[in-house]
Amino acid sequence: MKILMMIYPGMTPLDFMGPLQVWSVWPEAEIQVVWKTTAAVATDTPVQMIPTHSFDNCFAQPDIVFVPGGGKPTIDLMNDQDVLNFIRAKSESAKWVTSVCTGALLLAAAGLLQGKKATTHWAALAVLKDLGVDTQDARYVIDGRFATGGGVTAGIDFGLALLAEMAGRDVAEAVQLALEYNPQPPFNSGSPATAKPETLDRVLKNYLSMNS
Repeated sequence: MKILMMIYPGMTPLDFMGPLQVWSVWPEAEIQVVWKTTAAVATDTPVQMIPTHSFDNCFAQPDIVFVPGGGKPTIDLMNDQDVLNFIRAKSESAKWVTSVCTGALLLAAAGLLQGKKATTHWAALAVLKDLGVDTQDARYVIDGRFATGGGVTAGIDFGLALLAEMAGRDVAEAVQLALEYNPQPPFNSGSPATAKPETLDRVLKNYLSMNS
């Protein structure tokens, strides 16, 4: 299973690392980490990532195309025609076209999600809807060959759900156990529906300031 995972400057690494860790446990996965060049890529944390391949020498026909999200750099990338053309070209024959968090905005900007059910980070659902997508407030959504995950940590749920589609539930459950993915968060503040109003307001203000 040839998996092409795109990275880019300013991305959120956990969007990428969740599904990467899930799929890396699967013996049938052959994964390439791709950007325009193979130079180190800065993220929205102090960590940098190094692509294994460039746009010019990666899989010609990957089985899975994956795009992570981020803040303003992701929004800016929606106008980068080289990136959008690359996503479109690699998605033409792919069995699965996928994203986590605001990576869905890049899929939509490439014209791949029109009329499809999809999700993204809760704060970007309205933007995704404006791009002609049937938005769903969910941890992950699978619609045909399109699979999208919600914000950041939802990438693990998304990765396991897609693995179950590809390799069967038994394999996905074994990977879940191997990763000890048994979330028990210390606070019930992981969703706008459960967070305190003042917490929601603070996060929205920070989100808007980061993306303005």
